[in-house]
Amino acid sequence: MADLILAGNQPGANLSTLHLLDWVNEARASHGEPVLRRNVFHARVADELDGDYYKKIVVQNSNRTTTEAYELTQEQCMLVAMRESKSVRRVVLEKLKGLSPSVPQSLPEALRLAADMAEKNAQLSVANEQLAGEVEALHNLFDEGMTPAAFAKRLNGVNCQQISHELHRRNWLYHDGFGWRVTSYARDRYLTERHSNVPRSSGQVMLRATPVLLRKGAVALHKIYLDGQLPMKRTWDGLFTHNKAIEKVA
Repeated sequence: MADLILAGNQPGANLSTLHLLDWVNEARASHGEPVLRRNVFHARVADELDGDYYKKIVVQNSNRTTTEAYELTQEQCMLVAMRESKSVRRVVLEKLKGLSPSVPQSLPEALRLAADMAEKNAQLSVANEQLAGEVEALHNLFDEGMTPAAFAKRLNGVNCQQISHELHRRNWLYHDGFGWRVTSYARDRYLTERHSNVPRSSGQVMLRATPVLLRKGAVALHKIYLDGQLPMKRTWDGLFTHNKAIEKVA
């Protein structure tokens, strides 16, 4: 089992998604519902908290292996839990309520709490600076009407030829036999389509659909890139930057 991760930067406590999944599955099993696999649960977390800031963590397991997870605030955990059935979420929400830290009972306890809060606030300040840098980078990289491949070309090291296949794996795109189309899941959320008429030698006109990134899709794709989850070229230098050969977009 993963170690419980607590933080004092906000009222309440932070929790790893591995612990939250344990609670959800315990409640599901006790009410005769199927348990969730880790990848399915993390996909739900990413979908529910899309656009929110949360920290990616690596948890050391007892067998010396590591597991990737997320650190969520108590409020974020509650949002994720609200996707469960009424009986399951009641159990999980009761556990979440128990995470609230107790009031310090002595001066040393209060000083330790203050020191912890100062450290977490400093970490949050650094995270906010990093987030501001990412927003500025996105402003310089994204143009309205860009295709996913065109956006990926501005991200250092990305294998642009594999982007459509990666988005297909993430259920953003599907292939209809003629070309890539936007799935109902991603449509008007991450992507839209640009349509054009293409004349054929037979005299008929074929409708061609081109997937186009929305700004929210560019934000999500940029985050996936920074998390190291896009297909990369073998010649990649290991740096997560914009392509220096491309001028910044005003």
